[in-house]
Amino acid sequence: MSERQFYLGKMIFKMAKQTSNNSENFGQAINIICEGTLIKGDISAGSDIRIDGELVGNIQASGRIVIGPKGKVEGEINCNNIEVSGCIRGKIVVSELLTLKATACIVGDIVAGKLSVEPGSTFTGTCSMDDTNLKNEKSTQKEQKEV
Repeated sequence: MSERQFYLGKMIFKMAKQTSNNSENFGQAINIICEGTLIKGDISAGSDIRIDGELVGNIQASGRIVIGPKGKVEGEINCNNIEVSGCIRGKIVVSELLTLKATACIVGDIVAGKLSVEPGSTFTGTCSMDDTNLKNEKSTQKEQKEV
């Protein structure tokens, strides 16, 4: 990785530039929704997502999702892994690991392969943690998309 610097007024910004060829997979990219940003609509991503702002819509990601301490999501989430420090209102389907940090607040149903909960997090809804429910949930979503 090489590094570039640029000046804006009295501030110095450093940008990491990743050297790669065009055949490299985009799966290592991270999509960031920063604090103060509001997005209304659905997101579909083949890579990781970090949300420190607010999203009103659904997320479909094949990578990892991180909801920061000030992040808010209102809608359904479907991903492989998710770490929640902020608030989610809606259904969450996670094929691998759902991590609830101490500041997490979830109102909605959860279907997850594994669940990690820190003391202090809050959750209102149902939680299912077996592969059978996860497979049924994914097949139901697939059928709904085909219709």
